[in-house]
Amino acid sequence: MRYFFRRRIPPFRRVVMVESGSRHLLEALLPGIYQSHAPHMRLDVVTCFAGAPRNFRPEYGQIHRITEYPGASGRGELYRLLELNRYDICGVICSGEPIMTRWKWMLALRLPAKVFILNENGDYFWLDRSNLAIVRHFILYRAGLTGAGAVNTLLRMALFPFTLAYLLLYAATAHLSRRVRT
Repeated sequence: MRYFFRRRIPPFRRVVMVESGSRHLLEALLPGIYQSHAPHMRLDVVTCFAGAPRNFRPEYGQIHRITEYPGASGRGELYRLLELNRYDICGVICSGEPIMTRWKWMLALRLPAKVFILNENGDYFWLDRSNLAIVRHFILYRAGLTGAGAVNTLLRMALFPFTLAYLLLYAATAHLSRRVRT
């Protein structure tokens, strides 16, 4: 993750999009990116879905499917391949769906590129220090720690150790009493 401490946005020469959410989000984003930056830009997509996204132009890039890189050695191969492409921009879809969660954050951390986050509404923000308040709110919202649900979430987190201890004690008592009877 490069440019975290800078507000400057690099030119869109080499872009990788991590399709880690609903496909329609990427399909809606692609025409605008191509219209603004197409003649001098290469846009690659990392995805787990079959087929190409609608509006994807293969003459401007390629698709990397994570299913073609199985296991730890495959992941390492894909990381090396993507790092060799020297991307300027990395777009990550964070739509609240558990799709490619580990992949998207590993790629965002490992690729030396300026990262932007695209949410389920089609809004985006750059992942840099000037947007720390937005990033913090985004993380708290995803964790359920904003609004009226925050009290319930915090209460559940506080009660979890006691609930776990009770359940373990109950299970131990049940198994021990069964042993004593036999």
